[in-house]
Amino acid sequence: MWNRNLVILLAAQTIAVSGSVLIVTVGGLIGSTLSANPALATLPLSVLVLGTAAAAVFAAMLMRRVGRRFGCAIGAVIAATGAFVSAYGLYADSFVLFCVGIGAWGVNNAFVQQYRFAAAESVSAAFASRAISFVLLGAIGGAICGPALATAGQNLISQHEYMGAMLAIGALQLVAILLFAAFREPSPADTPLTAARGRSLREIVMQPTYLVAMAASVVGYGVMNLVMTATPLSMHVYDGHSLGDTAWVIQSHVLAMYVPSFFSGFLIARLGVARIVALGIAALTATLIAGLWGHQVVHYWWALVTLGVGWNFLFVGGTALLVESYRPAERFEAQAVNEFAVFGASAAASLLAGTLIHAWGWNTVLWSIAPMLLLVSVALLMLPRAAGEPSPAAR
Repeated sequence: MWNRNLVILLAAQTIAVSGSVLIVTVGGLIGSTLSANPALATLPLSVLVLGTAAAAVFAAMLMRRVGRRFGCAIGAVIAATGAFVSAYGLYADSFVLFCVGIGAWGVNNAFVQQYRFAAAESVSAAFASRAISFVLLGAIGGAICGPALATAGQNLISQHEYMGAMLAIGALQLVAILLFAAFREPSPADTPLTAARGRSLREIVMQPTYLVAMAASVVGYGVMNLVMTATPLSMHVYDGHSLGDTAWVIQSHVLAMYVPSFFSGFLIARLGVARIVALGIAALTATLIAGLWGHQVVHYWWALVTLGVGWNFLFVGGTALLVESYRPAERFEAQAVNEFAVFGASAAASLLAGTLIHAWGWNTVLWSIAPMLLLVSVALLMLPRAAGEPSPAAR
């Protein structure tokens, strides 16, 4: 199963997540400093997700045209440029420039999300869920490096807080560009279905299997972004916890997002997607309970750890189900629609976070996730019917 592509994707995932975790950790804090309006403090984080949502279809279609290898390298170039623009924004005390750079980093995140599909295409179908989980493990390194870069780079350049950290994540993306030079273009199995004309997009999207897969990923990412974006402001600004404690909670959250990838692929193979998605819903329900329990560091820690686990089970489960819902010739269009829905919802959740936390507080943020959990629970009821259908690749 293991090959050069998976190792490269693993390393590139580590680099990308290091930067994203750094931005999530300090983006709201920088926003509260650079922006005159406190309600706009989380705008950099919202712009990050908006960039991903806006580029989701573009990234998939570009990779269809130029391939995974060049597509991933182009994304890394965009990320490096964005990091350097954000660094200059900090140098010039420009909130607009900082947000523009973060938006470019978000565009690259749309390319990074394609890594999991590239991983699935780099192995046989039987190992797809394990390959997806393996590549996501790269984010564990990112969860460790991101907060460390934030701390080390905070005062690296005097009078320009966090500028050194932004320059560092830009330099790391230059390394990612070199890594993709050694990437081997994956291709679907050479079968008549590969070249056959695909079904209409509506026919693909309206399959119960596809709808459940998309609902799991949409809710997993939407809930995660809503709560995660609000956490640094709630902890550090409103509840007065230290930056160190806040960074530790975010770091624990990101580790909880990706450590389950050590075994989630195997659990899917053994227990099935439905049970993994149900476990994800249970974990996110635990987030709601832990967060409402209190405002001490331990309460935030438990809420963010269970949030990470819930995201992993919903996202990996949803992705594994998604790749079963389309034929090779249909993969880019099917992936593009899913990514647009996932990151469109994530962008909306991230934009909502700043308003909710500023106007109504942490508890309102938590209660707002309940309808989303109900949505994916209802969608899950469709899965037993879908599970009895042959996969599109077999038809």
